[in-house]
Amino acid sequence: MRPVALTIGNFDGVHRGHQFMIARTIEVARARGIESCALTFEPHPREFFAGDTAPTRLTSLREKTELLAELGIGRVHVQRFTPEFAQLPPDGFIRHVLHDTLQSRWILVGDDFRFGAGRAGDYSRLKTAGEQFEFDVEAIPTVQHEGVRISSSAVRAALRAGELDRARTLLGRAYSISGRVIHGEKLGRTLGFATANIALEHNRPPLMGIFVVRVRGLGEGVRDAVASLGYRPTVTDERRALLEVHLFDFDADIYGQLIRVEFLHKLRDEEKYPDLDTLKAAIARDCVNARDYFKRTTHG
Repeated sequence: MRPVALTIGNFDGVHRGHQFMIARTIEVARARGIESCALTFEPHPREFFAGDTAPTRLTSLREKTELLAELGIGRVHVQRFTPEFAQLPPDGFIRHVLHDTLQSRWILVGDDFRFGAGRAGDYSRLKTAGEQFEFDVEAIPTVQHEGVRISSSAVRAALRAGELDRARTLLGRAYSISGRVIHGEKLGRTLGFATANIALEHNRPPLMGIFVVRVRGLGEGVRDAVASLGYRPTVTDERRALLEVHLFDFDADIYGQLIRVEFLHKLRDEEKYPDLDTLKAAIARDCVNARDYFKRTTHG
């Protein structure tokens, strides 16, 4: 295994702050002639300790690794966050993970980085260990936009409020969810609006409602669409989130395909209607409003 220039983080959402870290790591790796690497954790440490009370995820592990790879990182190392790992003291994390496993020669962390059992390790401790294990350490300052720290929490807040343009600014791209198209109940087809149902890896998406979206992964370019993300209260009492996408001017069998749904604009909140005819009329209005949005707006 080659020595690495390493950056460490949860990288949930892979927002602009994370992108800065990745770019800096790649820059140093090229200058030193070593491999660039991102170290992340699965599950998210907050999920490990807090379970369902932890913040909702912005990206699944697959989405996160895909986004990191698109930024050009040489390797993503996923550290399983197990009970044994949670008990590893800071010095053990440095020796066994950073030195023995990854052969780190340069490490980049955020200025608030903590590690090891009880979060006892910090930047100063890592810097001191670098002298022993012969790696350099660098911390990045807080990345801000209009005086506000760019963070996964800020992205979650924007998505929860339906402020997709603000989320796009923090992320440097449209927020997206990727997944495979699965078989559903075919209710959309019955109503005259066939939908692609997307398997969600987590049941607590960071945004809910009816959205104007674009879909990637169905050949070249993108497809315009409208999407519902929520619990479908008109047709079921099951509290299982589902992402349904109605693609405009499209009719093909895409079951099993992996697609990426980009959220551009929120049309409305999810509603419970008295009957299916009312639901059908609402979907028709959503389609008209989404098409009007695409006529007025250009997104890359």
